[in-house]
Amino acid sequence: MTPMSQKRLLLVGATGMVGGYALRYSLENAAVGRVTAIVRRKLGTSHPKLQEILHPDFADCSSLSQALSGQDAVVFCLGTYTGVVSDAELHRVTVDYTIEFARVLRGSSPNAAFSFLSGSGADPTGKSRIAFARYKGEAENALLAAGFPSVYLFRPAYIYPVEPRKEPNFSYRLLRAIYPAFQLLFPNQVIRSDDLARAMVDVAVQRTDCGGKVFENRDIRAMVKRIHPARG
Repeated sequence: MTPMSQKRLLLVGATGMVGGYALRYSLENAAVGRVTAIVRRKLGTSHPKLQEILHPDFADCSSLSQALSGQDAVVFCLGTYTGVVSDAELHRVTVDYTIEFARVLRGSSPNAAFSFLSGSGADPTGKSRIAFARYKGEAENALLAAGFPSVYLFRPAYIYPVEPRKEPNFSYRLLRAIYPAFQLLFPNQVIRSDDLARAMVDVAVQRTDCGGKVFENRDIRAMVKRIHPARG
């Protein structure tokens, strides 16, 4: 692939579980010529294709205007866990930060494709009793209304952390412990973190759909199966 045909990719949330795999995959991907990672803390890695930009406060992304210009795609994995932060902080990270970043990106790269890490049960109607579902739905609505030519909403169910980590709460510790059985009994309710990351990057870079598209966990697994039959 020639440098002229390679894509310029923005990555937000590269220090997280899914974002970390998205970063690795993007750097290895011949279709991606440049990766700009917007991070709140240092990545601790270097690569000829990687540009790292520290930005501690996503409440105001105005200073990123120049860095976000001329981009072809963005993979947005910034988020937090329910129960780990207050409701106000959950809304701030899930909704406010997404909207603010999209505002600046739309002004700098209006034709960029946008892959967004949402979640299973996201409720665009705002009627759900679950705050996470309401907030993800609110963020989805904002992105679809932002004016980007291609917005891809990924709604994974349980994301299996391929590499061991400190789990954020008891529910995640339990799910990791029973994952082999859970995967067999409910295959469409789980997705590997690395597979999810690859799907988010591939869709944004290749623009496999001309408009807004929602990918539930079953859809994400179908994408993975086409590329890695043994894992799908």
